[in-house]
Amino acid sequence: MPQQIKEFHNTKEGFIIKGWTSSVSKTMQHYKVCLTPLRFGAGLKGKIIDAMVNGTPVVTTHIGAEGIANTNEFCGKIANRGEELVSASVTLYAQEEQWQQAQRNGFNTIKNRFLKQHFIQEFYSKIKEIQKNLSQHRNSNFIGQILQHNTLQSTKYLSKWIEEKNKNR
Repeated sequence: MPQQIKEFHNTKEGFIIKGWTSSVSKTMQHYKVCLTPLRFGAGLKGKIIDAMVNGTPVVTTHIGAEGIANTNEFCGKIANRGEELVSASVTLYAQEEQWQQAQRNGFNTIKNRFLKQHFIQEFYSKIKEIQKNLSQHRNSNFIGQILQHNTLQSTKYLSKWIEEKNKNR
């Protein structure tokens, strides 16, 4: 692990850096609370999804909880300031009933919002619809056209350079 991460290791304060893990699931299942005090990020946060799948309640910020569940159904506690995060972590760790409810909320969120079975039919329907109208889909996808154009252009000058280089041999 990088040296700057190793420097956070402080056994006297109880902040222990153990290093990389070979299995997220095995590691998550050995701990009672997952702390993810995220200040920025986009989309669903994989570490929170991993925690829910493995039954580990989470303490995070509103940024971390975005798109996962509303506050009442969240798989743990949401707090944004340092003191709130510490208090929420201690409460969730110490209050067995709240911990169990957070764990249930996580399992329910995975079951109700993220199972493949909920989306597979719609996904296949969308793919079939696009296949039937592929040229129309491509024509209406302006960003895709730009990316396609730039992808092809990226090799244009390299190939010209190779041609010139080979002429001089």
